[in-house]
Amino acid sequence: MTTRDRRSAGVTRRPRLEDVAAAIGMSPSSVSLALSDRPGPSEETRRRVREAADRLGYRPDRTASLLARRRTRLLGVMLDIRSPFHAELVEDLHRASAGRGYELVLSTVTAERDERRAVETLLDFRCEALVLLGAAGPVADLTGEQLPVVVIGKHAGAGLDVVRAADDLGVAQAVAHLVEFGHRDIAFVDGGKGPIAALRRRGYRDAMNSHGARASVRIVPGGHDERAGAQAGRVLLESGPLPTAVVASNDMCAVGLQDTFLRAGVDVPGEVSLVGYDNSTLARLAHIDLTSVDQNAAELAAHAVEAAADRLENGRTTAEEFVLTPHLVIRGSTAAARDQAERP
Repeated sequence: MTTRDRRSAGVTRRPRLEDVAAAIGMSPSSVSLALSDRPGPSEETRRRVREAADRLGYRPDRTASLLARRRTRLLGVMLDIRSPFHAELVEDLHRASAGRGYELVLSTVTAERDERRAVETLLDFRCEALVLLGAAGPVADLTGEQLPVVVIGKHAGAGLDVVRAADDLGVAQAVAHLVEFGHRDIAFVDGGKGPIAALRRRGYRDAMNSHGARASVRIVPGGHDERAGAQAGRVLLESGPLPTAVVASNDMCAVGLQDTFLRAGVDVPGEVSLVGYDNSTLARLAHIDLTSVDQNAAELAAHAVEAAADRLENGRTTAEEFVLTPHLVIRGSTAAARDQAERP
């Protein structure tokens, strides 16, 4: 029976291994051997089985196959679906995990789906280790001690591997770049709650102090998305003279800030220079052209997969932390500071 015949007959379930076996008069175990290229069946038998499988539209159930083994070789990844940087990290994680013979299972955090639910899904899939991207809550509360966990982006609890960028140094590079352009009145749009935001905020304060600009420190409440950046932009517009430059805690926030400034007739970078963080795909768009701090997503992903594989394959039990130095990517959103007398 072809796929079309099956549909016309009202058969809508997914074809099973038994259907292929029945179509060519073989046992399901022999069909399984032929489809998995294991020793035993002849080339002619393999050909007949493949033709029957194609004709019926049969596809092996990979999940069932993995669960039948002692090891699943699955790495579970928790990510925030609203973060462009997380999307880039996942692409790099796929590449790194394939090189070590692992597959990824993704589980997302959304406005309606919290981190605990995302992790529970990964545990249900029998993932051997977890890679958590930017977890906001206490990681131990999410995972317990059930399996190896690698956290990307922040300090974590005892016993957990951490792969992160030195975010305070990244923000310090942004401030130093602006100071070189003659800026002293540099504001910072905060990233909200959480350890990553706290480290970037501290990096801003320390950098301003080190450049003798403590009196100009100005931290504006922000967040992780364009809406938070837009709100921060309105606060700056309504609170007196604008700073000559702004460092935003992430690219999405910077884009919202940039949009608000442009709608208000404030030229970026003519009147206000702007720096983001993450060097995401948004920053690289020609009409945004955002100077931004790059965390090196490929290296973060490679270290995370290597840490998980080391735990699983070599039995390592001591926690390790990998701290990578970010670097600033300069684009068109920053320029020399205008003299205060020329500012409106």
